[in-house]
Amino acid sequence: MTPTSPFGPPLLGPLLIHLRLARGWSQRRTAAELCAAAGVPTLSRHEVSRWERQVRVPGDFWLRWLAVVLAVPVELLTDAAARARRLTPSPPGAGARSRAALLALARRWLTDPLTEPLLGGPDRPTDLLNADSDRPTGPLGAGSAPGPPPSAPGGPRHQPGPPAYALDLAGLRRLDDLAGGADLAPLGAHGLRRAVRALPRSGPAGRRRLLPLLAESAQLAGWLAADAGDPAAALGAYRLGVRAATAAGDPALAGHVLGSASHLLAGAGDPRGALTLARVAYAGSRRWASPGLRALLLHRVALAAALDGRPDTAARALRAAERAATASDPGHEPPWLYWLDDAELAAMTGRTLVALGRARPAEALLAAAAREPGRPRRAAVYGGWLARGYLELGEVERACEAAGAALIDAVRAGSPRAVAQLTEVRRRLAGRSRVPAVRRYATLLTTARPYLPRPPSPGREALVTTTRRPPSRPLAPGASAVGHRSRSPPRPRSGPALSPYRRVPQAPPDRLAFRP
Repeated sequence: MTPTSPFGPPLLGPLLIHLRLARGWSQRRTAAELCAAAGVPTLSRHEVSRWERQVRVPGDFWLRWLAVVLAVPVELLTDAAARARRLTPSPPGAGARSRAALLALARRWLTDPLTEPLLGGPDRPTDLLNADSDRPTGPLGAGSAPGPPPSAPGGPRHQPGPPAYALDLAGLRRLDDLAGGADLAPLGAHGLRRAVRALPRSGPAGRRRLLPLLAESAQLAGWLAADAGDPAAALGAYRLGVRAATAAGDPALAGHVLGSASHLLAGAGDPRGALTLARVAYAGSRRWASPGLRALLLHRVALAAALDGRPDTAARALRAAERAATASDPGHEPPWLYWLDDAELAAMTGRTLVALGRARPAEALLAAAAREPGRPRRAAVYGGWLARGYLELGEVERACEAAGAALIDAVRAGSPRAVAQLTEVRRRLAGRSRVPAVRRYATLLTTARPYLPRPPSPGREALVTTTRRPPSRPLAPGASAVGHRSRSPPRPRSGPALSPYRRVPQAPPDRLAFRP
């Protein structure tokens, strides 16, 4: 019997509790029945508990099997799940205020990607660098209208910006292939501040050259901040990037910025927000986007839809991304998409397949990226997804082997985002300590923990503030670099400087004798 409520239709959590108790089942029994029916051995009673407490909302896959196991119409569960999703707040770690401001900006941008979306207010682009600022700000290019729509598929052809900025930005892009956000985020913030400060001093011609560069700097600074584990600062930079790209008349670049923000929300546990941004980015920029950019944005849609429990939407987006990728020509792609190659697109497909519960066809796609030399963060991120795929298949030993290799790559890369990807693997391995491979992985994790990159603490400086000079001597583990003051000027020291995003010893990771 379906429970009724005097306050309206039931939410999913109370409905699942009622149906489970009506059968006299425990949460463990419910999880066992679902595993037996779906043929997926990895669901635990903890996940059932999260559904009932509405900490998480199951996707379409599990809603169908819940309807089968509990013998109720699937429409009843999907309607209850939709109501639960509407009432579920956004994750606090993703910067709730910055998320809401970016979503509102994206919807306004979609109405006309060639028109400045926010009008009125002072011309102060630095306001947008404050991640939690909800006060509306004025147009970046006050006094200059947006440029004409681009005629080439690869986007508009702008005159080169200031040489120093362009060289710094291009070099930082290439450094991002080798190092993670823990080391590079302060450099990205510094470059963005330089571009912001140069904007008011530029004339009309200089502003037209500087706006595209400002948008690219904001996108890269947001990407590095997200990789460093600072989502609020990243979302603030992305908002600035959207407005700068729009004022420059470059909808393709604005779509790329929104696609990067979608990727951030997907990794932060907000697939609904990620799907909204990805759809807006694709719909608003596909008319001007190159084939490679269209393929990238469709992959953003596919991943967010898969994580949000929408397998049909994800499958359609994957097929469309494959068609777009076949038409891509690297020689006609924007320079900020230099990193998008066939290997990256294949790994993105494998990641989405794992999120869809189709780990077997994803294995070969992810294994190639996880073993690629010279790009440790890419290997760490996709190695984590490969480990999750092996767990879906019940191959615990291979999952631990892949997770161990990804852990070492995460240390080498200095990417807190790559480390966070392995958190889900560690959660799924909990309760299997009797397996020798799990014990070996736990030992490796304990050994590597002092050297793992960590996100900035909540009280750390925002992206807009000036980066402080690193202290002259290493800080003790657990100490904060913020507010550190030395009585004498810092003396030169050999070796790499201590990043302000790190609070751990800076031992060379290649000297560690890791043995997965």
